[in-house]
Amino acid sequence: MSWSAFETDAPDLAKLGRAALVRDGIRQGLLATVRDGEPPRIHPVYVEIVDGRLFTFLLRSAKRGDLERDGRYALHAHQDPSVPTEFMVRGRATRVDDPSVRATAAQAWSFEVDESYALYELAVESALVGLRDNADEWPPRYRSWSSGKTATR
Repeated sequence: MSWSAFETDAPDLAKLGRAALVRDGIRQGLLATVRDGEPPRIHPVYVEIVDGRLFTFLLRSAKRGDLERDGRYALHAHQDPSVPTEFMVRGRATRVDDPSVRATAAQAWSFEVDESYALYELAVESALVGLRDNADEWPPRYRSWSSGKTATR
């Protein structure tokens, strides 16, 4: 499911998620990838929502290899220590080779990308938000969403 479909289905969670992804004016997160018989890997990445789709550009790397072999991913937003709201989406990543989509995504990017970067769309299958008004509030107030299901509290 695209980010815009997630946004339509769970607008409050998508709004919180979009805000949590922004750090220093740039959307960043930690990308977890999987591989058979080994623990998941965690990688810092830049992400962007372009034309209702969640994208990341990746250089040739272990994380890119993981996505090419098995597209499952989880993306966690960085936390602000003063208001540590959590946000995570999971789904499958798909490489996007369409030149027009790639060009549109590249224009929105926070740095210049060249041919050495591969573009991946991160389909949103589930999302989780853990709301905290301050660092001392525990536990978070969790809300979740899964494609085809309603958001819960």
